[in-house]
Amino acid sequence: MANAKIIEAKQQEVAEIATKLRESASTVVADYRGLNVAQVTELRKQLREAGVEFQVLKNSLVSRAAASVELSDLDSVLSGPTAVAFSKTDAVVAAKILNDFSKKNEALKLKGGVVEGRFIDVAQVKALADLPSREGLLSMLLSVLQAPIRNFALAVKAVAEKNEASA
Repeated sequence: MANAKIIEAKQQEVAEIATKLRESASTVVADYRGLNVAQVTELRKQLREAGVEFQVLKNSLVSRAAASVELSDLDSVLSGPTAVAFSKTDAVVAAKILNDFSKKNEALKLKGGVVEGRFIDVAQVKALADLPSREGLLSMLLSVLQAPIRNFALAVKAVAEKNEASA
């Protein structure tokens, strides 16, 4: 029979994983089998710099946590060695880093993920990775908002220059 301390520790770990799944803007699940230590270290470094938490977790614990937050679809990708990346702030960054890393290192295989409480498959993870980051989207929005003001200022300047030239 299992020790009560072990059961309690596992229940606490399931609760922590469930909290991360619930609070993360995005979660990406990957198979890291075949990566060497240097590659995993480099991947962890890139993810840490972007504010993404990367953990190797037992499938059974992730499955129980997913069930507790009503994400039972996640069970379909929980086989073999599983690494999970939790991004709390930017929904795109974890998918982008893992997708780019998997292009350079074929051993890393994306399995699927969760974005804002909904399961996404590998194709959707890759589509998410192709989106610009939050900062990129904000700069595009700012550019769109500035364009009319810039055009108006240029028109006023041109009228002023034309009036000066005719005077």
